[in-house]
Amino acid sequence: MEESVKKKSDIIGWREWVSLPFIGLIGIKAKMDTGAKTSSLHAFDIYLEKKLSGKTYVHFKVHPIQNELSFVVSCQALLIGKRVVTDSGGHKEERYLIRTTLELGSVKKKVDITLTNRETMKYRMLIGRSALKAFYVDPTQSYLMGKTLKQKKFLKEVKMELKNILAKPRQS
Repeated sequence: MEESVKKKSDIIGWREWVSLPFIGLIGIKAKMDTGAKTSSLHAFDIYLEKKLSGKTYVHFKVHPIQNELSFVVSCQALLIGKRVVTDSGGHKEERYLIRTTLELGSVKKKVDITLTNRETMKYRMLIGRSALKAFYVDPTQSYLMGKTLKQKKFLKEVKMELKNILAKPRQS
């Protein structure tokens, strides 16, 4: 590999903390998936809203923390279109497609993301190879980029909110 190419690209692990700040996801663990062309994000309660401007927005909710269903982030984004995606099991699914800014370490870039229910999957987000063009993925490493100060603050706030949720007595 050329030395100049190495210097221009960051080496990341097979999983990293990422942000999608324009849709309100400050910290979410993502798995790098070089086998997938497009990135995908866990989403549920998805619905469309056509604005007076003629543009259509997709509204959806996300459980950004693994194994934690009580914390929910409500999101909205401009609908770019729909895409048929074939999963690793060969099943085809039509998904909504959005475009937003992905932040991974110091790199910020616009990426296309499909929305799908990943409730049963370990990672709430997959980063596909279209979004990985500025990186080299080291499959033996994790979290090489670390967490940003914003992500640390967000995760601390989430922890406090979850503590409050769990402390509330349940209604019978």
